[in-house]
Amino acid sequence: MPTKTLTVQQRKSIFHALVEVQDSRTLTVADSKKEIAARFHITKEQLELIEKEGLAKDWPPLT
Repeated sequence: MPTKTLTVQQRKSIFHALVEVQDSRTLTVADSKKEIAARFHITKEQLELIEKEGLAKDWPPLT
């Protein structure tokens, strides 16, 4: 899958979706990452970078 260039807003939306799925506890962490990567048509590596960025920058919905 080719890497897509994403805006900050798109990355924030993806991060938010990931946190929501993980907070719902309906999927394992690994499965939630697969679900979000598939939903947004991004690679697992892109998702991991977005997750790290979101945590480093305290993006919502972190509390």
